[in-house]
Amino acid sequence: MTVTIAVSGKGGSGKTTVASMMVRAILERPDSGSILCIDADPNSCLALALGVQPGVTVAEIREHARAKPANAGGMDRVRTFEYGLQQAITETGKFDLVTMGRPEGPSCYCAVNNLLRRILDELSSKYRFVIIDNEAGMEHLSRRTTNNVDLLCIVAEATSVGALTARRIFELAKQLPIVVRKTGVLWSKTECDYPQGEGSEPLEVLACVPEDAAVLDASRRGDNVFTLPGDSSAFQTVRAMVERLLAASQTKLTSKR
Repeated sequence: MTVTIAVSGKGGSGKTTVASMMVRAILERPDSGSILCIDADPNSCLALALGVQPGVTVAEIREHARAKPANAGGMDRVRTFEYGLQQAITETGKFDLVTMGRPEGPSCYCAVNNLLRRILDELSSKYRFVIIDNEAGMEHLSRRTTNNVDLLCIVAEATSVGALTARRIFELAKQLPIVVRKTGVLWSKTECDYPQGEGSEPLEVLACVPEDAAVLDASRRGDNVFTLPGDSSAFQTVRAMVERLLAASQTKLTSKR
């Protein structure tokens, strides 16, 4: 069964860094299994954080497929899109990466998005884990172009603005046309000194990731997540969170048998 984790948050919150740390944490598990990483943020920084070069983007394939004249059955467009998406998968031996690219233009993309939804669903089902790096607006999820989500991790800085952004993403998640089974906030660059915020429903705290000089130095050098020392306090916190979440997920699955 595929476990899908979506990471969201505004720019600068550490969202992509957290997503890449999740990938590394899962890879270091003895039973990691296959991982599909989806970079759904138009800034497309996940590849850099993971130390790989992204291939062609899904946005480029989508534009090419839209320009393709469809025959009576629409097979030309389908074949073009299916072939193109296979070319868009960056394979590393440890994980695979798909980069979504820039948002859609003003034209109608309904038919192509329906194709994308079906193909990504089929693709995702072949992996043990799917990690999605989303933008704060979660455009990728709001257009229902992925599977249902087991965990939505909202990354936010421990400020009043960060708390407000986390609350807005939390409320937006309730309106998504997909099932989000669990939602929580990861407070970034803090030792659990964060604003409580407002709202009738409390936000579950997944973890508090401390500010880490090793992460800052790696960012300045343009290094990827795999160059971080194993004792990095930020990485250790994210890894512990991943272990807790996966253990809880496995317990629920076992209890249902």
